[in-house]
Amino acid sequence: MSTGRTFNGIAALCLAIALVAGVVAAIGVFGRGSGETASAVSIRGESFDYATDGIYAFNPERVVAEGVGWDVVTLFFAVPALLLVLPSLRRGSLGGRLFSIGILAYVFYQYMMYAMFWALGPLFPVFIVLYAAAACAIVWIVSTIDVADLPQRFSAGFPRKGMAIFSVLVALMLLVMWSQRIATGLSGDLAGAALFGMPTLTVQAMDLGIVVPLAIATAVLLLRSKPWGYLLAPVFAVKGVTMAAAICAMLVSAAFTEGSLEVVPFAMFATVSVASGALAWRMMRSASSV
Repeated sequence: MSTGRTFNGIAALCLAIALVAGVVAAIGVFGRGSGETASAVSIRGESFDYATDGIYAFNPERVVAEGVGWDVVTLFFAVPALLLVLPSLRRGSLGGRLFSIGILAYVFYQYMMYAMFWALGPLFPVFIVLYAAAACAIVWIVSTIDVADLPQRFSAGFPRKGMAIFSVLVALMLLVMWSQRIATGLSGDLAGAALFGMPTLTVQAMDLGIVVPLAIATAVLLLRSKPWGYLLAPVFAVKGVTMAAAICAMLVSAAFTEGSLEVVPFAMFATVSVASGALAWRMMRSASSV
């Protein structure tokens, strides 16, 4: 049985993560620089405009624009959400713990990706601290949950089949989108693969190596009514809201730079965000209050 001291400690760690992530995201939004760029040719012969100043200097202009959009979602949605759930986390609320894991999973993904994706800069050590701290907080919170008892902690309103179907659809969407992009890049069409001047496809590697397997595992475990499915489902849904919203924000931010919005991907990820939100709401409402 977890004690009040344990939950206070978890809440304190989550508070620290939220504050640091908020500062880092604010630096990303407001410290992007003057917008000055310089053209450079990669070793593959691609010519791109790279930012010459700001916190994300030495990254392609398109990548900087996407990063600013992601930081906006972190600053104005993910961080406030983590701060708002702290009181219920301190009380040991099951819904609060599951919601917190979902936000922390988003933080883990974002800053692991930032650490491996961005050109080396002054925030690099902080990116590492953030994703490591988020991973520790996730493990700590999971250790306080009696996973075997989870199916009994939710009411009949838990959308087990709906969440399983949604998880499969998200996995298939990512598999199709990213496999096609990888194949395009390996065929030699670097522009079609949309590397944007970066050396590899980091996001695609993380999605296919982390998100897709977890989505499939969530679906299988839910359909078999396994306890771990009831843990992964709300976490996957909460993370889905923030992640898909961040991608939409990235596309909008990139549109301001390039002058046009990629409508199809925007519509797809907007749909994922809304559907994730609806499923997360139903799951949190059906969770026990303690």
